[in-house]
Amino acid sequence: MWSGPRNISTAMMRSFENRPDTVVTDEPFYAHYLDKTGLDHPGKDDVLASQSTNWNEVVEMCVGDIPGEKPIWYQKHMAQHNLEGCDLSWIKDVTNCFLIRDPKQVIASYGKRFPVGNERLLGFIQQVELLKMVEDATGEAPPILDSKDILMNPEGMLKKLCKRIGISFTEKMLNWPVGKRDSDGVWAPHWYNRVEASTDFKPYKEKEIKLDDELMSIYNRCMEHYNLLFEKRIRNDT
Repeated sequence: MWSGPRNISTAMMRSFENRPDTVVTDEPFYAHYLDKTGLDHPGKDDVLASQSTNWNEVVEMCVGDIPGEKPIWYQKHMAQHNLEGCDLSWIKDVTNCFLIRDPKQVIASYGKRFPVGNERLLGFIQQVELLKMVEDATGEAPPILDSKDILMNPEGMLKKLCKRIGISFTEKMLNWPVGKRDSDGVWAPHWYNRVEASTDFKPYKEKEIKLDDELMSIYNRCMEHYNLLFEKRIRNDT
């Protein structure tokens, strides 16, 4: 599942982890990303100590045997972790899905934690690059979900996703136990407080957002990529 920051990506990971047939992995390229960019994220040293910073080593893990001998492996990936020059040919060996969110909401949320210096921090460009690779390899668009659609209709959207990727839907995906998970990355204390307190997908609430003038150019560039993805999304028509 390829997401950008400040989305419902961890809730989606919770949803899949609550399936008895699924094991999850949380952002395996995060340490590589911090090591190469030098970004000062919360808990940076712990992240770097917890994962390999070698791109190829992480790739080998991602396309290797499924942990715990489960039939389904849900890998939560952040598209912005794909830095220029990294070999992404390995994605041909997995089933790729995309999770998107309105750039205005992403920018507003991300900007509360870090300066939004450029659009590559937000993952939309990288998602489109991945989209083109998947389409070239398979001849069709991969499953793309918008977070608003999921929050407005969790059961309907998850059923559609499961059908697209060839697995059975289970109502266990709609709720999960409150609390922490051993599978969460070591960065969870800095980012996952709301998810740890959750037991399901929270209803969608429209927010009025006004971006500063200096962010509008980044927003407009992100919207070009978001719109391309949005038009190909699995639609919430129920």
